[in-house]
Amino acid sequence: MGGIARRLTWGLGDQAVSSMTNFVVGVFVARELGVAAFGIFSLVWVTYGVILNISRGLATDPLVVRFSGASTADWRQATARASGTAIAVGAAFGVLAAFAGFAIGGTLGAAFVALAVVAPGMLLQDSWRFAFFAAGEGHKAFVNDVVWAITMIPLLLLAAVHGSVWGFVLAWGGASLLAAGCGWLQSRIVPHFAGVRDWLRQHKELGSRYLIENVSNSGAAQLRMYGLGAIAGLSAVGAVRGAELLLGPFLALLMGLNLVAVPEAARVLREAPGRLARFCLTLGGVQAIAAATWGAILLFLVPDALGTLVLDDVWAHAQPLILPVSLSVTGAGIVAGAAAGLRALGAAPRSLRAQLWASAGYLGFGLVGAWFGGAVGMSWGSTIAMWLGAGLWWLQLRAALRERTPVQELPNLAESRTS
Repeated sequence: MGGIARRLTWGLGDQAVSSMTNFVVGVFVARELGVAAFGIFSLVWVTYGVILNISRGLATDPLVVRFSGASTADWRQATARASGTAIAVGAAFGVLAAFAGFAIGGTLGAAFVALAVVAPGMLLQDSWRFAFFAAGEGHKAFVNDVVWAITMIPLLLLAAVHGSVWGFVLAWGGASLLAAGCGWLQSRIVPHFAGVRDWLRQHKELGSRYLIENVSNSGAAQLRMYGLGAIAGLSAVGAVRGAELLLGPFLALLMGLNLVAVPEAARVLREAPGRLARFCLTLGGVQAIAAATWGAILLFLVPDALGTLVLDDVWAHAQPLILPVSLSVTGAGIVAGAAAGLRALGAAPRSLRAQLWASAGYLGFGLVGAWFGGAVGMSWGSTIAMWLGAGLWWLQLRAALRERTPVQELPNLAESRTS
């Protein structure tokens, strides 16, 4: 238990730094640029989320699933290939984003060109984090994110002088280059580009499914925001992103737990398979309770003056969205518990099935809501889809557990809830 607590603590600490850094960046940019330009920055943000999930699906998800707790030699070889894969994904995306940016032109196009420049370094830095947690060395990931956060401060101040969206994108992503170099010093592992093809081939079964799963998730979020921008305008996109920023402290908890959730679930599966269902229920329940609590704090304890101080004119647009966004993130906490269990079991077909249906609902319900009610309608539509998807994820986990374990030996999920 001491080892689990220590690893969870480092996971929470690392993600607290990462999430709060993103929160500060979002608040700073929102205040400097206003709601419309912040909407453009938000579109770049969600686009990066897609490429980040592509990188994780091909590189770090197989690394975490198959090399958590592995021997040092195996971990080092796997990390070299996984980090090389992350850089390759970033470089390929950079080429496409640069062409798209030049074709689009204007403020939005310049922002995408800036993202093209920084994407490889950002993906490499992210791959170090997951590699360190797979090795049970979360303290190294924590240090790496602290380096990124500290480096970002002067770059953001410099970007504020220029006052452009592309400048803030360069500041946000450019700081990751130093952190990526720090990851090399910490690990003494050189990314192995020649091994990318072998890595993809060896982990094709997991990587291909996790790629589709991750992209369907982040892609649905991206298309939802693009659709909202087309239907209701960039100010609506900025409002939704502003409401999501207010959930930043809770998201630090959610993502911190998720960072170590799959490695820990894999360890539970190896050491005590019968405890996996209870572990996933506890993981999801803690995250859901935390999300609901933070949402209540935002709704009832944050005065307008404080909200305006934090988000400036974005606050007035974001405030009506706090309730549906909080409920949506609460549902995401429930999903996270089931997702960790399916990843640990290596049940990629089942997790893929759940993610595809959930993402389709998230996008569809969100766009229908946007059509009828703008940002508010989209937020409520997405919330309904999130909770429907949570039920589907848990049905898939239950089925995967029954496939792996004889029915008489499987702990009843209903009993686990009350134990």
